Amino acid sequence: MAQVFIVEDDADLGQVLDFNLKREGFETRHATRGAEALRSIREQPPDIVLLDVLLPDLSGTDVCRQLKLEPATASIPVILLTARAEEADRIVGLEVGADDFVAKPFSLRELVLRIRAILRRASPAGSADAVLSAGAFRIDLAGHRLQVGGDDVPTTPTELRLLAQLVSGRGKVITRERLLAALGAENEDVSGRAIDTHVKRLRDKLGPHAADIETVRGVGYRFRDDR
Repeated sequence: MAQVFIVEDDADLGQVLDFNLKREGFETRHATRGAEALRSIREQPPDIVLLDVLLPDLSGTDVCRQLKLEPATASIPVILLTARAEEADRIVGLEVGADDFVAKPFSLRELVLRIRAILRRASPAGSADAVLSAGAFRIDLAGHRLQVGGDDVPTTPTELRLLAQLVSGRGKVITRERLLAALGAENEDVSGRAIDTHVKRLRDKLGPHAADIETVRGVGYRFRDDR
């Protein structure tokens, strides 16, 4: 049974989320403040986090940033709950590692579907095809693990899926639209700029291997096939 950690300071909304998620078969835990959420998540990582952007102490984006920077929590999917759905707000969320966005007011049914879609993609069935290798890169999708030159590199589920798509088509140009589709239906309302943000975050983590992801202006990206 998957566990959802709810971070919401609105008591009424928190109760509604708790009740409906339990009814859908999820376990739940919750916090009303960012600092409290960070402590609890670090002590006992959940399967996914629903994170309100506006909290009394830390902002939801600050909480998300800290979770994604720490290896022990970086792979936990995060859905931001926000009262604003402007593209600029979504880009900020992507920059700190959020996996999806749900604008308030939202449909509980849609939220549950998004949670299940993200959990399904974050925990793919293990198979030989779930391990990809190219040069210094080794991507274990089933184990959610990226190794570059033998060293572990922490990534979010979205970043790992994106890199896997590029490596699978190495040597070929992959459009932003195709990359967006590969990330799953939960990201269908985010423009191609979201891909640019994810690629930037990946390159920042890859150090000297960042150049293996090449930009093809006006089209998309290509993983180098000459190493």
